Formats: sequence, C-alpha cells, structure tokens
Amino acid sequence: MRRMRKLGVIGGLGPMASARFLGLLTQMSEAKRDQEHMEVLLYSKPQIPDRTAYILGESREDPLPALVGAGRILADWGAERIVIPCVTSGYFREALESRIGTPVVDLAREIALQARSEGVGRLGILATSGTIRSGLLQKELSGQGVEALTPEGEEQERVMRVIYGQLKAGEEADPELLAPAARTLREKGAQAVLLGCTELSLIGRASLPGADEGLPFLDAMEVLARKAVAECGRLKAEYRTLL
Repeated sequence: MRRMRKLGVIGGLGPMASARFLGLLTQMSEAKRDQEHMEVLLYSKPQIPDRTAYILGESREDPLPALVGAGRILADWGAERIVIPCVTSGYFREALESRIGTPVVDLAREIALQARSEGVGRLGILATSGTIRSGLLQKELSGQGVEALTPEGEEQERVMRVIYGQLKAGEEADPELLAPAARTLREKGAQAVLLGCTELSLIGRASLPGADEGLPFLDAMEVLARKAVAECGRLKAEYRTLL
C-alpha cells in the first residue's frame, strides 16, 4: 500500500473556509478507522494580508512574506505537500513554492484539469476581483481548451459583497445576490459555474441560484480537497467526478 504523505495546510484565509476544507478531507478519504486517515498539519494564520487588496493595488501589504513564513513552518514540521484553501493565493504560488522548497498544489491548474475531465467547454467563474484580475484561472482554463466567462460591473460587485460583506464578515450569505451573475454567465453559454472563492463553498449547493434549474456548480474547495486526498491519502471512488 502506498505510503501516505503529510499534508500541510496554510489556513485562515478565511477561517471558516479552512474549517470546511478539513471536513472535506475527512469526507473524501477512504478510511474505516481513525488510523487510516492521512496526517494533516494545519497552520491557521488569518493575519496574512488580504490577497485581493494587494493584487488590485488597494494595499501595499504584500501577502507573500507571511505566506512564505507559514509555509516554512509547515515544511519544518514535515509537510510533504502544501495546500492553501484560498483561490486568490494562487497568484503567489510559484514564488511561495520556490522559497520554501516544498510542492504547493496548483489549484488553478487542478480546476482547469477537473473542468476538462468533466467535459466542460465553457466555465463561468464566481470569484474575488483579485482572482479575476490576476487572470490565473483564465490562463489555466485556456490551456486545457476551456473558455472562461466572468461577471462584470455591478454583477461582480455583488459577488464581492457576498464574499467580503457577508461570508468573510461572519454574516449569513444571501445567494440571491449571486443570481444576476449566474444568470448572465449561463446566457453567455456557461455549461457550469465555478465557485472560484473558497468562501463561496460555505453556501449550500441547493441554495445557489440556478441549482434548481439544473445549473451545475464546480466547487474550487472540493477540487482542492480531492487533489490533497489523492496526493496524500486514499480517495473514495465517488469523488473522482465533482459535477
């Protein structure tokens, strides 16, 4: 049987998203008893500067030094793979990996691979403005032959309101704020919509606009958890597909 690697998690971006991620790791793992689950090292550091604010030029606080510090601590603890349950942090992934010397899962690439494997040719994206502005998802999706569709203007502002004004603020999310963006993405030809911010994973699928009409949602958090378990543990067969 393959030896399970130690997984390191840079958490706290945000805290509730990290809590859900840990639950998904357990849910997706093929294990019949405690001892069959993989070893997970979590360093929750909510004080890491905001990634979106930095990418958009609204803050000069560079998140990279804090990410590197957290990554080095996890590497010192013995982590053999590192994940960050935060899509926007992918903007810093290559620099982080080169500075800590431990592989950091490329979530943007995994999302693109998952979309292609699920037969999605056009994928709508609900994400932070920082993620969209960085172009990291669009680049990886294009590389896999998947067209990326994104909200604009007021629709994107509503998505940010859900992420920052509600979920990150500890408030109950109003999924109807996402409805205009989801509707427009579908009208543009999206075959599925990506929950491209880990905070959005906190909203139940049944509550998402369009879900009752058969609109599929691909959850970035589930993509990351699936990859982490596949790399470091034993994945349940039912999670080979996520749509």
